[in-house]
Amino acid sequence: MIYLQLFWSFFQVGLFSFGGGYAALPLIQQQVIENNHWLSSTEFIDIITISQMTPGPIAINASTFVGTKVAGLPGSIIATIGCVTPSCIIVLLLARLYYKYRNLSIVQGMIIGLRPAVVALIGSAGLSIFLTALFNKEEFPVSLSDLNWISVIIFAICFLILRKTKFGPIQVMIASGIAGIAIYYIF
Repeated sequence: MIYLQLFWSFFQVGLFSFGGGYAALPLIQQQVIENNHWLSSTEFIDIITISQMTPGPIAINASTFVGTKVAGLPGSIIATIGCVTPSCIIVLLLARLYYKYRNLSIVQGMIIGLRPAVVALIGSAGLSIFLTALFNKEEFPVSLSDLNWISVIIFAICFLILRKTKFGPIQVMIASGIAGIAIYYIF
């Protein structure tokens, strides 16, 4: 039964995650934390972090990691297949339709209309991750007494490094991981 739940949950993620991996985060969060209670919010953030550090799309990596945690190797395979199946079917159908009707104004209007919704999905996921990382809460209201100042400092330094230098995201993640180990486990 757990395999069917994994497949169906990630099939839904794959079916409704328009706009790429970051747009899928709210859907994954809903399936994994709220609907099925497979992970806590902290575990979800950890899975997303690991999914970012490994090659490949974030939704597929997350489905693999969640499947592994919930049901081992068979669970990871089933969750991953569930995540990619709708995309394969939809892309094949849409590619055929797009090439046939791509010059129609209604098709162009639909694509332009989807853009703000995708940005909203990404923003929602980003805000949820931001609140969990810095306040250890998933939603408002938050108070300054809940603020993890060490996380804020690491966030600010990483943000500045990414914006002002030529260091890549992987280098910054490795450095912040080392800083986290040093701060939380050595000192």
